Amino acid sequence: MARYKRQFGDRKEGRLLRSLPAFNRFMPYIMPVRNDACNQYEESFEVTDVDRRLRKLRVEGYKGIGILHFLIAAYIRGVAMLPGINRFVVGRRIYARNNIEVVMTVKRTIALGAPETTIKVQFEPTDTIFDVYRKMNEKIDEIKANDGNNNTEDVAEALARLPRFLLRFAILILRIMDYFGWLPEALTDASPFHGSMIITDLGSLRIGPIYHHIYNFGTLPVFIAFGAKRHAYELDRHGNMVDHKYVDCKMVMDERTVDGHYYAQFLQAYRLMFQHPEILEAPPTRVNEDVR
Repeated sequence: MARYKRQFGDRKEGRLLRSLPAFNRFMPYIMPVRNDACNQYEESFEVTDVDRRLRKLRVEGYKGIGILHFLIAAYIRGVAMLPGINRFVVGRRIYARNNIEVVMTVKRTIALGAPETTIKVQFEPTDTIFDVYRKMNEKIDEIKANDGNNNTEDVAEALARLPRFLLRFAILILRIMDYFGWLPEALTDASPFHGSMIITDLGSLRIGPIYHHIYNFGTLPVFIAFGAKRHAYELDRHGNMVDHKYVDCKMVMDERTVDGHYYAQFLQAYRLMFQHPEILEAPPTRVNEDVR
């Protein structure tokens, strides 16, 4: 496709989708906020082959590479194949995001009272699991090595110092600016509520995944929570008992971005990558572009 030129109605982080059917463009008026439009999905992904592959990579020097990196890499590959997953709704309009931004909450230490912060990592559709491993580790190491606040914490602290009535007014102004796409890029870059997807590893807390709400403020259309690996002993076709490993995932998705059939195609592609994890070790042969 020819290089896209920004047009009136586009936002800094995405372009307005003008060719969508009227029904799709109508839905954000029926469901004006994300909590109106939440679809919940649960699946247990078999990770027996993935776990074997990840152990091999750790032996080869990719220390700490794990299911988190794989889930993010698989999501990115899914976006390369089905770019509609990377849409977002704001201001009652549907946009195609210009990049892939993954948001994640990180604790600076494992201590019970240790403060939490968020990181946002930008990816390309051509990224492999090795790119995900490198970019995630760079961000996490940067947070853990820095005793001071990051941009997200600086903004939150500045707002929190305001008296309550001023804080409420400031948030109202921010919502209005976000509605019309007037938020400065520095704020959207720092915001944990603006991105392609937010993911949380609840297995690290030794609990199962939850259905986590998606936020009405911002642009995040998908929240993924996953738990720890678990074993299940099942009979194979010969009647032998075989140990399989699974990871339980729960996803909350904004149904205004794409229809159920599109989400189903994405989830089928996502599942395929668990069966063939080696796919993510090389860039995709093709990156599809969303409709205009």
